[in-house]
Amino acid sequence: MDPQELPTDPHRHYEDVMAMLIGTLFVALGVTLYTEALLLTGSTAGLAFLLQYASGWPFGVWFFLINLPFYWLAIRRMGWSFTLRTFAAIGLVSLFSGLTGRWVHIDGVAPIYASLMGGCLIGIGMLILFRHRASLGGVNILVLYLQDRHGWRAGYVQLGIDGVIMLVALALLPMDRVGLSVLGAVALNLIIALNHKPGRYMGVS
Repeated sequence: MDPQELPTDPHRHYEDVMAMLIGTLFVALGVTLYTEALLLTGSTAGLAFLLQYASGWPFGVWFFLINLPFYWLAIRRMGWSFTLRTFAAIGLVSLFSGLTGRWVHIDGVAPIYASLMGGCLIGIGMLILFRHRASLGGVNILVLYLQDRHGWRAGYVQLGIDGVIMLVALALLPMDRVGLSVLGAVALNLIIALNHKPGRYMGVS
């Protein structure tokens, strides 16, 4: 039977709410590990990290502001439901990324551990959001649109864009931290590429 013909079991509202909270908490913890180790990831979050390190303003403020222009594309290409869910996810990550530092006190973390574990946490959080028709905005909206419209694998497209952001990061961060950030980005995007394929997960919201 064609995967598109299989019956679906729509997510209930409380399942969407739980997924939104769990997914954004995972991402926020990953952001906290990256901040402690002076690392960054890709997409709009990567830009927010760069601006945080350059200006001293919190990650959450930059992350929320950078995503504002992308809502137009989200509304036009993905619909109001997806856009509102994404707006909520971005707002929660912006909030939780600031609060996690108060909830979790990290005296020290090995950069390579922060890179791999932070990348895995952010990747799993994004995967949860994707499966409940939400994203973390910005480039995530673009890559999801390209996957839905052209069948391009979201993780691989994201990986290419992240590479450009890492090159820019060389102007602000030590080379070893950029190298570890690349390792974390690979872990993050492999999680998405291997688990977010058309037809693999049939749940809908």
